[in-house]
Amino acid sequence: MSSIKVSAFCWVPPFAQGQVRDLRVRWALEEVGLSYDQRLLTPATQHSEEYRSLQPFNQVPSYEEDGMAMFESGAIVLHVAEKSETLCPADETGKARMTSWIFAALNSVEPALQNLAAIDLFYADQEWAKLRRPGAEQAVLSRLKQLTERLENRHYLEDRFTAGDLMMAAVLQILRHTDLVARFPVLQAYNERCTSRPAYRKAHADQMAVFAQNPQPAK
Repeated sequence: MSSIKVSAFCWVPPFAQGQVRDLRVRWALEEVGLSYDQRLLTPATQHSEEYRSLQPFNQVPSYEEDGMAMFESGAIVLHVAEKSETLCPADETGKARMTSWIFAALNSVEPALQNLAAIDLFYADQEWAKLRRPGAEQAVLSRLKQLTERLENRHYLEDRFTAGDLMMAAVLQILRHTDLVARFPVLQAYNERCTSRPAYRKAHADQMAVFAQNPQPAK
């Protein structure tokens, strides 16, 4: 039995399957070669006091390791990355750049992408959403253009794949219901380069297997 435990939902709607945030932690653990156990959450256990002691907002993922508990995917991925040079450069400058890109993915890129996804997936038929969507899409395109400019003539955000790329590629999956990433061939190639890694494929398959094994809960 592994000393690491990662929380995950037993089931989510199809539009969210394959991109729930525990995938980011699974991917990082696969990259550094660490095994883990799953804490699978039902609606009841998700909102239990026991789980809230691990994750104050009743979300996933939580992370437990040798009596230590963490929450928030970015913090957990950074913690896991620091265990191995596979994801974290050994030199201080490289580590600082990796950390900067993790935060950039979460703070500079993800909010715009998540805003658009919320409009499309939850409110598309509402009049305010129809009015707001063009501006939301433009905000996303602006960020994608800036990211593409960084990746011109580069395979990765820095000189090799790091946890910064892991987080950025994971965030880009939020747009999978659109063609926006594909409008930028450099960015599309980068996204495919990251998500074709064996560690990503294993993490993705493991998350999807949970949903396949657990039917939709009764309403």
